Amino acid sequence: MDKAKDILPGVKFCKDVYETARNSDCLVITTEWNEFKKLDLRALKKIMLQPIIVDGRNIYDPREMRDSGFRYIGIGRTSEK
Repeated sequence: MDKAKDILPGVKFCKDVYETARNSDCLVITTEWNEFKKLDLRALKKIMLQPIIVDGRNIYDPREMRDSGFRYIGIGRTSEK
């Protein structure tokens, strides 16, 4: 992040996904790093204004996300049963 701060002035950097998601309407995930695969969905839902997740890597099961109370959009999925 230190190097990125030099080339991306004005961007707010956060310590983790929960700080990033706090008071947000939507979380867009564009990586499949393990720290994102193992999110505490209950905690995440409590801190977001709107429980919406756009998953660009399809790391989550759509049914599990809906059952957890999220509006879930998996990019490129042919079916979200």
